[in-house]
Amino acid sequence: MRAKSNVILPAGVTLGALGVLGFSFSLPATRLAVAGLDPWFVAFGRAAVAGVLAIAYLALSRAPRPSVTQVRRLVIVAVGIVIGFPLFTSLALTTQTSAHGAVVIAVLPMCTAIWAVLRAGERPPAAFWLSSGAGLLAVLAFVATGGGFSGSLGTADVYLLIAVVLCGLGYAEGGALSRELGGARTVCWALVVSLPVTIPISCYTADFSRATPVVWLSFGYVALISMFLGFFAWYAGLAAGGVAKIGQIQLAQPVLTLMWSAVVLGEQVGWPALATAAVVVVCVVLTQRSRVTPTAVAAGQPVR
Repeated sequence: MRAKSNVILPAGVTLGALGVLGFSFSLPATRLAVAGLDPWFVAFGRAAVAGVLAIAYLALSRAPRPSVTQVRRLVIVAVGIVIGFPLFTSLALTTQTSAHGAVVIAVLPMCTAIWAVLRAGERPPAAFWLSSGAGLLAVLAFVATGGGFSGSLGTADVYLLIAVVLCGLGYAEGGALSRELGGARTVCWALVVSLPVTIPISCYTADFSRATPVVWLSFGYVALISMFLGFFAWYAGLAAGGVAKIGQIQLAQPVLTLMWSAVVLGEQVGWPALATAAVVVVCVVLTQRSRVTPTAVAAGQPVR
């Protein structure tokens, strides 16, 4: 049993890190996309495109249909990651920069851990919460002093906070459900379940008069990577290594997002990024060394 655990955990960390790397460019790409497309179209259009790809994947892989109970849980996943997070981040980034968004998004790993307790039945120890909190404080200090935060809390910040809460729920529920369906099938079925909502809204809000090649490339990224392939790795990682523990890898995402913002959007990010990254790595390592106590829910029994 111990040998099996030693094999699974590194796989979970690797898959989780790949997912975070893909997600780290989501905010800059969304910022570029909403510059030429309606934010509602960016949110629902990316899910509609990913949903069509999901149908093809499920058909080719001959995936069995989920049970009624699993469909109910897939609706929760869809509310979190397919509709909630894309919509509210798109609305927020029409008036705020992706660097500013990284301030609020830094709360996501902690939010995911809390949902992992409530929905995935995991029980992280005190050492886990201390390490996670230290990593969160390090990231918040970095983005606050490094130019990522400016001004007071406004409507955009409220949108981002709602996005974080819903995304954490989608991560926790999807990570737990991935133990039954697999990571790729979980996100694919969530996208398919959402199609009756995403396709009509995408058609209604479609306006391509201001779209440029850069806008379309950015939209393509959030549709293919942020909404589809990234979740293949991410949910597989959460299922393999535990929602709470693997979710803490996302502590690195705000730092990566700010670096992408500097390279692609021209925002300046100085040397504190390296120091913060080092602190985050240490905190992530400590969270991975913590033992998370599973319950019947975490072991794969459905949440009711």
